[in-house]
Order: sequence, then C-alpha cells, then structure tokens
Amino acid sequence: MTAQTSSFTTRDGTRIAYTLHGDPSAKARVAMVHSLAMSGDYWRLVAQRLVAQGVCALAIDCRGHGASDKPAGPYRVELFAGDLAELFDHLGWDKAVIAGSSMGGSVALAFAVNHPARTAGLALIDTTSCYGDDAPKAWEQRASAALEKGLSSLIDFQLTRWFGDEFRAKNPDIAQGCVDVFLKNDIPAYAETCRMLGGFDLRARLGEIKVPTRIFVGEEDYATPPAMAQVMHDGIAGSTLRVLAKARHLTPLEAPDDVTAEIMGVVKAVG
Repeated sequence: MTAQTSSFTTRDGTRIAYTLHGDPSAKARVAMVHSLAMSGDYWRLVAQRLVAQGVCALAIDCRGHGASDKPAGPYRVELFAGDLAELFDHLGWDKAVIAGSSMGGSVALAFAVNHPARTAGLALIDTTSCYGDDAPKAWEQRASAALEKGLSSLIDFQLTRWFGDEFRAKNPDIAQGCVDVFLKNDIPAYAETCRMLGGFDLRARLGEIKVPTRIFVGEEDYATPPAMAQVMHDGIAGSTLRVLAKARHLTPLEAPDDVTAEIMGVVKAVG
C-alpha cells in the first residue's frame, strides 16, 4: 500500500500533518478523522482495507494531535472541521466521504453541517452528537486530571473503555500502541480538546444532514454508548445503525473489517 505523509499550513498559521493512502487519482475518496489523543495512524488497518478496494484514504492529524501543531486554545469542533476543509483545498478535493471515530465523529458531524457541499457521505463510528447534560463538568474533570496528575493517571480508565478484556489480552501490541500514542500527547492541547468535547452539541442540526450516512457502535462502548448512536440515527433521515456485539470504543482497531464494511457501504451509496 502506498502512503504519502506530508503537511500544509492553515490560514491561521497552524501546520497540519496528514497521510494519503492509495492512489490520489482514485475516484472514491474517504477522509478519516481520529479519536481523541490518537493520530492519523489510528486508521492504518482500515486504510489498508480501503485501498485494497480502490479507495484513496486520507488520514489527518487534527490540530493539537500527532505531528500537527499544538496551538493554544480554545478549540471548537468547527475549527477542526475547517482544518479538514482547508486540507481539501490544499489537495484539490471537492468532496469526500467523511469517516470519524469518537472525537473524529464529532468533527465529521461539524464538517457535514458546516461544509455540506463537500460532504459526499458520512460514516460515524463510536461517536455522538452530544456527550450529555453533564458533559462540560465531566470533560473539565478529565482535563484537570491530565493537567494536575499527568496523562499516565488516565491510562487504566482509558484502556478499559478502549477495548474489552479479551481483546486486550489477545492483542497487547495494539493496546500498548494506543497507550504509547496517548502518553505522547501535549497536555495543554489534550485539555483544550477535552473542553471542546464538553461543549459540543449538534443534536439540533442533525436534520440538516442529507447525505448517505452509516452509524456504527460497539455494544459495550461506555464512552459513546448505543443510546447516543440511536439519537443520531433518529435525527439523520435515511441513516443506518449497526451495533457490533462485544466491541467497545476503538472499533477501527478492534474490528477493522467491520468498520471498513460500513465505510464502503457509504462509498457505494455515493457511487
């Protein structure tokens, strides 16, 4: 699989890193947005499978993450979505299917409602349109824990949410890889991203989404449970919802075949 990693600079001077997987001239294009505290490499297993089916897959490192710059906040999902739109400009892309996991799904929703002409379809993976009424407080607590105690203090909490016990036991390399990426995060940027998610709520705008949309969630996802997926399904006309038995929160790593199938379902619906 060919993969080209590069970067560009946004209008506000932030350098954004990205990787293009596959043939840049491919008709089918998918832009993938990663989970909180991960990077574009989060999508590597899915990208391999998409490329094998003739898709050009774009994986962005969101601002504050991975090899991208870590500017001061505040951050907003609309800002992250705007970075992706500017990346499309940089690449000469008019539109693409947008796939987002967890935080990335929140960004994908923001992209769809703020850049509808550039959204060919949506794959919303282990995500939500709002983290709940107590979200600002809960996310501020997580930001404060990182700032006061360091990211290592959150590892046990994260691991049990990311993957089930059986998967972690059978795939220690994948679990450890996520831990390694998590611990490399810039703590102020992580805290600002937590606050961003605490203030995120696009429930009232779900009805604006008119493109083919597939929603996918792990049955045991405690971070964005199936009830949150149901809200999106109810709000987006014509969307589909699939709940994967025994899976938890990071299904692009835990169940890449299933996630790829959902994304390809959107690609085929777009035509």
